[in-house]
Formats: sequence, structure tokens, C-alpha cells
Amino acid sequence: MEVALEDNNLMEKVLPPDEQEIDVELEAKEKKYLRGEGANLESLKDKKLKTQLASREKLYGKSAKAAAKIEKWLLPASAGYLETDGLEKTWRIKQTDIAKEVDLLSSKNQYDIVLPDFGPYKLDFTASGRHMLAGGRKGHLALVDMMNMNLIKEIHVRETVRDVAFLHNDQFFAAAQKKYSYIYARDGTELHCLKERGPVARLRFLKNHFLLASVNKIGQLHYQDVTYGDMVASIRTGKGRTDVMEVNPYNGVVALGHSGGTVTMWKPTSQAPLVQMQCHPGPVSSVAFHPNGHLMATSGKERKVKIWDLRKFEEVQTIHGFHAKTLSFSQKGLLAAGTGSFVQVLGDSSGGGGYSRYMSHSMVKGYQVEKVMFRPYEDVLGIGHSMGWSSVLIPGSGEPNFDSWVANPFETSKQRREKEVHLLLDKLPPETIMLDPSKIGAMRPSRRKEKPTRGEIEAEKEVAIEAAKSVEMKKKTKGRNKPSKRTKKKKELVENAKKTFPELEEKNIAGKKRRIGEDAAAELPTSLKRFARKN
Repeated sequence: MEVALEDNNLMEKVLPPDEQEIDVELEAKEKKYLRGEGANLESLKDKKLKTQLASREKLYGKSAKAAAKIEKWLLPASAGYLETDGLEKTWRIKQTDIAKEVDLLSSKNQYDIVLPDFGPYKLDFTASGRHMLAGGRKGHLALVDMMNMNLIKEIHVRETVRDVAFLHNDQFFAAAQKKYSYIYARDGTELHCLKERGPVARLRFLKNHFLLASVNKIGQLHYQDVTYGDMVASIRTGKGRTDVMEVNPYNGVVALGHSGGTVTMWKPTSQAPLVQMQCHPGPVSSVAFHPNGHLMATSGKERKVKIWDLRKFEEVQTIHGFHAKTLSFSQKGLLAAGTGSFVQVLGDSSGGGGYSRYMSHSMVKGYQVEKVMFRPYEDVLGIGHSMGWSSVLIPGSGEPNFDSWVANPFETSKQRREKEVHLLLDKLPPETIMLDPSKIGAMRPSRRKEKPTRGEIEAEKEVAIEAAKSVEMKKKTKGRNKPSKRTKKKKELVENAKKTFPELEEKNIAGKKRRIGEDAAAELPTSLKRFARKN
């Protein structure tokens, strides 16, 4: 009978093959999210600590299981990749070879728009990657729906356009033109003219704070709140003219690259830079931030690209051999660098910050790359150049699964309006921009200073008095240089030196009062002594 029960239990534990495969897959994903091996609790003698660590390990296990299930069922799409056989290198694979292997929908993302009369072009994408904004130096602005490749609106402003940027969604965008910056609606209507900024060189939008940041020709950094139109901050950088500007997506800090080789980081509530790093011996030509905010890439005129760890402000890697005019990080951490008519994509294959050549793309001879930018949620790299703009496929660059609450490429007009309201309600004040945003909500450490001892205060006081006595008096005109006046002046200097140490004076006065009170209490008649203050 016991044997039969054991057989029944074994029958219950045996699962169908499909479910077994799912369990094995979930276990593999769970190991990926676990924080290494668990603590050895058997060797601990402290029962309280043992209980706390056991509950914590249990919590870690539950969170790893939940993350594995989410990845299995809610994130079904996997990231793209480029795989080679034998000694073949990925950077030798050309776009024509990729086009033969991908599906028809992906192959539509390979194109070249030739507009030689209005270039070079600057590009910007919305957070969902659905829309692209292109701005030609000679006044051409175009808004394109990238899903079905439809031109939504194009306008000619008939003056120089230095940079373009989307605001919080595809309904509004800003353009830095010859004299002022302008904000346009989706249908091309001019909404605002921002005259306070002057001739702007670069524009960036801080979507969590609804701030439009810009740097002008003379090196002034401006922050303007687009919800009510006020200028939040106007900062003189003191580093001269710059056209290198980027926003850290992790904390909202703005980085500027200067001609002296320094990179400075700013926030709107401070007139001084938060960080000043000497990154290159010559001018900085481009800056880019990793999506996690912990890595920064800079390029200089000395034909070097440097990777920096912003947690320690140390250089991680130096890549020699090419001068990058423009840099851009993808959602998966690939780094694109463009110079001349050549674009190179670097990949971190080891995951430890060691970037090496992943892909390369040569433009038509004579094209000059102006801007490279990865399209969100797609394995696509947009390239703005002197003859228009192009799009190439970079497998593994985009996040395969989008969160519809964060960025939805298929959102309806009703969802867009609701999201706009939620974004305004969740808007962060400018004071929340800081290097370490994890400090928000934490307890501020106490700033109590250790009080110096009485002996230290007296020694400092004696030094100050001696310094006041040794001050040489100026020789003044006749009648103003009498010995009595000189003595009186020296006494004033000594008294002023004593006033800088009021604690000792207060203690001396309190001691005198106490002694006076004791003498008075001794002289009181017997009937009133009970009212005298007791020690």
C-alpha cells in the first residue's frame, strides 16, 4: 500500500513535456535575476540576524521569480543580433547583405532621402520612435510618420536652422533659427517666438521636467518651462561659445563640451557647474550618454573617443583612430559615431564597458555626416548628412518590447490626451535635477560641528589679538598722526578682534553674574535666604 502511494506521488510530480520545458526556461531566467548565491545561514550564531537574512533571501527569490515570469509572458519579443561564422567579422557585413536576410517590413527601414538644396540635416525622434523631425540648415523643416513613411508636414522658414527638438509629444516641436528660437505645432503653425535666448546653437528638451534647455552663441545656458512660459534659469557658463550639448536621461543634468577640452555639467538651480571634467587636450566635438546614465562618451579633435564612468568620474576606455563629429547611444548600449562620410557602430560584447567595432557603414562619397541618432524601439539608425538623411539597419540596437504606459507607438488621440494630462500631473520641479537622484526622499545627514574646546578658543583669540597689535598703522597727514590717535586706533583693532570670540565673553559675563548672585545671597537676611537661587 505504501509503495502504491509513493507511485501516485511520483505520478503527480511528472508534468507534460511542454510544461517541463516552460519550467526549465523559467528556472534559467530566474537564475539571471538572482543576486548570485544566497548567504550561508547555517554558520550564523546570531538568531536575529539569521532570521532577517532568511526573510531577505526569500524576498529576493520571490522578486526573481516575478521578473522571470514577466520576461517570459509579458516580454515575448527578443532583441536582434548579428551572428557570423568562423573568422568572419560583423563589421564587414554590409547593408545590402542585411537587406537580403530580413523581412519585408524591416527592409523598408533602409532608405536614402536626397535633398541637396537644404542640407545638412539635424534629426530628432519622439520617445516612441513613431515620428521623426528633420531640420535642414537652409530652412527646411519636415515631420515624418516613420510607421507608414508618410510626410505629415513640411515648411520652409527661409532662414538658417541650427537645431530641432520635439517637445513632450509629436504635437509640438522647437527649432533654433537664425536669430530666435520658435515653437511650432504639428500642422506647421508658429506658436511662440523665444526672443530671450538670442541666437541658439543647440536645443534639448527635458521631458520629465517640461524644460526646454538651450545654449546660445555666447555660451549662455537657458532653461524655459514650456507649461507656463517662464524662464527658469539663465546661466553664464564662462567657457565661451559651444555647440556641444546633451542631456543625461538618468538625472536630467545638462552636459556642455567646450573648446578647452572640458565637459561641464549643469542644473537650473545653480550658477556654478556641478562637475567640470578635463576630457580632452583640445576642443570637444561631441558628447553622448548611455540610457542608464552611468556611462558618458566624448570625442575630441585629436582623433580619440573616450568612455567615462560617471559614478567615479574616471576614464574607462579610450578608442583611437577616428575623429567623431557626432555620437549617439542606442537603447541597448550600442555607440554610433559619425565623421565625414563614414559611420561606425561600437558594441560592448563583454558587458564590462569594453567597446569594439560592431558594424560600419560608408555613405556616398562626398556626403558629410552631421547627426546620427538611433530610433527608439527599432533596430534603425538615422543619419542626417549634407545631402539629406538616411536610415540603416543595426541589429540589436533597439529595445524589442515597449511599455505602452511610457511610450506607445500605436497610441490613439484619446490615449495621447490622457497621457499628456498624466505627464503634467507627474511633472518634476527643477530642484529635483541633481547628480544622484536617489537622494530625493532620503534623510539629510546632520551637520552638527564639533565645538572647539575652551583652550582652543583662547589660543585662537590670543593669536588674533597679537595679529591686531602687530598691524602697522599708515602714516597720515599732519594732525591725524598723533600718538594718542594711533593708540586709540590700535585699541579699537584689539577690541574688534575680541568681538570675533563672543562665546568666551558670554561665559565670563555669566560667571560674573553667578558670583555676584552668590555674594548677594550671602548678604541677605535670614527671612529672605529661602528665595535665593540655589546651585
